[in-house]
Amino acid sequence: MKAIVIGGVAAGMSAASKLRRMQPDAEITVYEKGGFLSYGACGLPYYIGDFNTEPGKLIARTQEQYREMKIDCRLHHEVLRVDPEAKRVLVRDLKSAREFEDAYDKLMIAVGCNSVIPKLPGADLPSVFCLRSMEDGLVLREIVHLEGVHHVAVIGGGYIGVEMAEALVRLGRQVTLIEGGDRILNTFEPEFSELAAQELERNGVKVMVRSPVTAIEEAGRSRTVRTGGGDVSCDIVVMAVGVRPATGFLRDTGIRMIRNGAILVDREMRTSIEDIWAAGDCATVYHRLMQEDSFIALGTVANKCGRIAGENMAGGHTKFIGALGTAAIKIFEMEFGRTGMTERDARRLGMDYKTKLVTAFDHPAYYPDPVKLTIKLIYDTRTRKLLGANVCGKRNAVMRTDIIAVAIHNGMTTEELGMTDLAYAPPFASVWDAVHIAANAAK
Repeated sequence: MKAIVIGGVAAGMSAASKLRRMQPDAEITVYEKGGFLSYGACGLPYYIGDFNTEPGKLIARTQEQYREMKIDCRLHHEVLRVDPEAKRVLVRDLKSAREFEDAYDKLMIAVGCNSVIPKLPGADLPSVFCLRSMEDGLVLREIVHLEGVHHVAVIGGGYIGVEMAEALVRLGRQVTLIEGGDRILNTFEPEFSELAAQELERNGVKVMVRSPVTAIEEAGRSRTVRTGGGDVSCDIVVMAVGVRPATGFLRDTGIRMIRNGAILVDREMRTSIEDIWAAGDCATVYHRLMQEDSFIALGTVANKCGRIAGENMAGGHTKFIGALGTAAIKIFEMEFGRTGMTERDARRLGMDYKTKLVTAFDHPAYYPDPVKLTIKLIYDTRTRKLLGANVCGKRNAVMRTDIIAVAIHNGMTTEELGMTDLAYAPPFASVWDAVHIAANAAK
């Protein structure tokens, strides 16, 4: 059996590795457009900000290690076209510009996303940078460490924009974070977006919301970002307004996609065309709670779904149990976690729901340094089943988010969570943990 995998980062290499374990004799070829395999893209802001100064630590396995597994990985090779009827792909070697065709029995698509570059004047200036790939991270780290870079404008208040703001402050740079919408981190509840903005500003980041960018201008060494909330002078710009599945080359294949270009897959990662699978940031994922196909561009989902795709390419029929969109972010001294539905989701689905916002300490006052946790629960009014949660605090907020994610995954009610047997000792928690307190307050 000949398998081709398009894309060699999270989902692609998870699929290739699982397929190799399932079928030791399969011929597996991976085509990767970039120059690196199997790296942790989520670690790039921390590499840029000198939390980690060794880029090699971001790489899980090298090309040589995959070669030892008898997986043929071709770096700097871009797949230009897929012909499902002939079961062939057209490939370009980006170093030599040579184009050639390759045949497959089974095909895995894991091309991820491209950074969204808005169509506005100046977006293509050489002083505007994105952060999506390892190559982007290596370039941007060099740029932000230059002596002439003092003030950086970061456009986009999502995960990457916020993480880059912290990384740049750590390097001693002046940072303005510009968001066109009403608030940053809009996958969180509004109360938590506000807490996040406060933490950024407390640490020196200027946060501008309701400030859509209209142009980026350059005069000599000076750059100006024109926005609806005022002009921002800076030395460089980091563009982090979002991502879009890199699936344009599949447009004429007949593979079904949703509006943003994400490939529509079933719970076995099969596309609408036989013998083609897809997973990762370029594909949809089944949302366990909302019971619908969603676009959730997270590394956790990509790795799980890639593994499932590899198993099913080998003849299996494993189904993905579903995601909850559980995610976390560190913002200076604060942790933020979220899982399940937002209020916006619940309203869209016409659900009768309630919310409860509480604050509680992570452990008793008689043990040193208790910290306050803020927890918001969303739950069904009639059944009291948990639907979603946001948690923040200086310590152990993400751990509490994970507790609630497990509860939502298993269909628990607030009453059941309020009586769950969680560990207690004064250095770690109170006899009534903050999660208990929130759940028992949700009547």
